[in-house]
Parts: sequence; structure tokens; C-alpha cells
Amino acid sequence: MSESTVPIPPYITYGSKQFTAVLLALFLAGFALFSSLYCVQPMMPIMAKFFQVTATHSSFPLSFSTIALALGLLFAGLISDRFGRKKIMAISLFLTAGLLTLSAFLPYWEIFLVTRMMIGLAISGVASVTMAYIGEEIAPQDIGLAMGLYISGTAAGGMSGRLMAGVLVDYIPWQTATLLIGLLNLVIAIVFYISLPASRHFRPYPIQWSRFKTSFKKNFVDPKLRLLFLEGFILMGCFVTIFNYMSYHLLDRPFQLSQTWIGVISVVYLSGIYSSPRAAGWSQRFGRGKVLMAMFVVMLAGLWLMLSSSMWVVLLGLLIFTFSFFAAHSTASSWVSVQSLQYRATGSSLYLFSYYLGSSVLGSGSGMVWEKYGWSGLILAITLTLLLGLLLALRLKQLHTVADV
Repeated sequence: MSESTVPIPPYITYGSKQFTAVLLALFLAGFALFSSLYCVQPMMPIMAKFFQVTATHSSFPLSFSTIALALGLLFAGLISDRFGRKKIMAISLFLTAGLLTLSAFLPYWEIFLVTRMMIGLAISGVASVTMAYIGEEIAPQDIGLAMGLYISGTAAGGMSGRLMAGVLVDYIPWQTATLLIGLLNLVIAIVFYISLPASRHFRPYPIQWSRFKTSFKKNFVDPKLRLLFLEGFILMGCFVTIFNYMSYHLLDRPFQLSQTWIGVISVVYLSGIYSSPRAAGWSQRFGRGKVLMAMFVVMLAGLWLMLSSSMWVVLLGLLIFTFSFFAAHSTASSWVSVQSLQYRATGSSLYLFSYYLGSSVLGSGSGMVWEKYGWSGLILAITLTLLLGLLLALRLKQLHTVADV
């Protein structure tokens, strides 16, 4: 039988057993990766004291991880084009769990930062490849839902990493808390490998520098993709900045919360677990451009509520901010997956590179704003950044409308 007559394997559709298996595996992958990545965030004040560093420097364990993740994303898709999606994702999950466990035994600042960078590189093997796997294996009409549910897993992981670490460090050393999270993620890596269906639409490509350059060029030529990459930078940078310095803000007067409560406020991530898959339905009904613009406006509303001196109002603002962030990210990332059809893995990698670069640059850079101008200064800086994101979303909507004419 010639290659042209070989039947194309069916795509995985909503409601099938394989769809459920994919969602379970990717939900757990998102959980493992982002609990490993963000478990250090509520521990920043403790690490500042333990390592005797400033508030800005205490953000480095997270920022170094995310910048290594961003750089790794540029090449992870290319490597997976050669060796396969599932294999690269599984290896990356096992490496992430192992490195996180190892970092618990290396309480020396420079060595600890190197380990966190290696964790970021390991995570990159899943973060970009997952979007490519979804784009290749899931039926086109179900991509938005699958992407939203995967992002729900990342939200659950981010929440659980912060929650577990924030609560545990009130009772046990931060090293022991890190060790426990690493062992949990090792179990998840095993379940992932067993559960995820093998790729059926993947076709290996040799690693070629010319194809690598062509794929980058094709993605950057598209004006909508360029704007989506900038949106990723802004969204993640603003989100991480809030959670980085919220711990310091709530430990200070008038709140003076304990580390346990700092961890507990991570339950606001539940709103993101809800909003991520819902964003797919909103996009089908109203259009991605309108949904993205609306979510920027709602993020601004939540941000300004966090200026209140009332704990409940601050939590409400954080809830609204988190809800709209995950809906915006789900909308933008699924848009990239659809828009970069020919070079999907590279498009996903470039979006996530921008996304995590925003986390590193704005997440640590904003520490200087926090140290000099406090919480109100930080809110003003994020407001200006989100307004820029809103203007870019308006331009995306205009370009999308013109393309449809």
C-alpha cells in the first residue's frame, strides 16, 4: 500500500475513553510541573531569612527556573519533532521530580539556584510539547476544551505547590516540604507514563537547523502570532509579580498573616481551574478577541481591589484577578495552537518562551518597585502593563476581523 493510500488515524474526540485518558495524564503533568515550579513562591520570605538575601533576590529561585524554562522551550519542540512527544514529556517529568527532590539536600544559595535552573530546563520538555501533542492528537473542535483542561491542571499544580509549601513550612523545615513535593511528583510521573496514549499523528523530522530557522521565521511573520507572544509576556509577568510580593504584603501590617494562611490563599487558583476550560466556550460564542479584551479589563478591576486594607476585599480582588488571568491565558494559548498550524510546536514554544520570560523579567524586576515604592507602587506598575496588554488585545481583534472579511 502506498503512503498516499494509508488511512489517517482518527483524532481523539470528546467523550471517548482516550480523551479521558489524555485529560487525566495532562492534568497530572500540569500539576506536577507547576507544583515543582511554584512551591518556592510562598517560601520567599523564609528563604530571604535562611539565605540572608533581599526580597528581590528571594524571587531568584522562581525567576531562574522560569528563564531556564523559557530558553528550553525554544529547543524542546524541535527535539520532540525528532524523538516524539510522549517520550520527551515522560523523561522531562521524571527529571523534574528527581531534581526537585535533590534540591532539598542542597541548601546552599548558588547551588540551589543552579538546581532550580535545571528544573526549569526539565519542565520545558513538557510545557511546549503538550500544546503540540494536543494540536496533533485531539479533534480540532475539541482542542480549546483540551487546552483549557490542561491549563486547569497547571492551575491546580500552581495552587497545590503554593498551598502545600505554605502550610508545611509552618510545621517542618522548607527542605523537608520540598522533598515531599518532589516524591509526590515522582509518583505522578509514573502514572503519566502509563496513562497517556501514544501519538498517532506524529511524524518524526530530523533535527535540521534550516527547518528550525524556517519555523521561527514563519511564526514571526504572522502579525497575530507576534501580538499573542507579547500578550503571553504581559499576562504571566503581571500574574507572577502579584503572587511573588503578595506574601510580603500579607505578612506585613495591617494583615500580619501566618505562613499557613499565605499558603491557604492559593485556593484562589480554583477560580482559574474553572475559568480555563470555560474560556473555550466563551471564545466560540463571542470570539477570541472579545474574550481576551474582556479578561484584561476584569484583571484590572481585581488588581485595584487589592489596594484595600480589608483582608476580604484583597482576597476578592485576588480571586477575580486569578480567574481572568487563566481565562486570558487559555484563550491566547489555544489561539496560538490554531494560528500556527504549519509549525505548531515552534509556535507553542515561542508563546511559552514569551510567557515565562515575562515571569522572569517582570517577576524579579518588579521587586525593585516593591522595595522602593511598596504595594501601591507595584499596583500602579502592573496597571500600566495590563493597559498595554489591553491595547494589544484590541489590535488582535481588529486583525482577526480583517482576516475574516
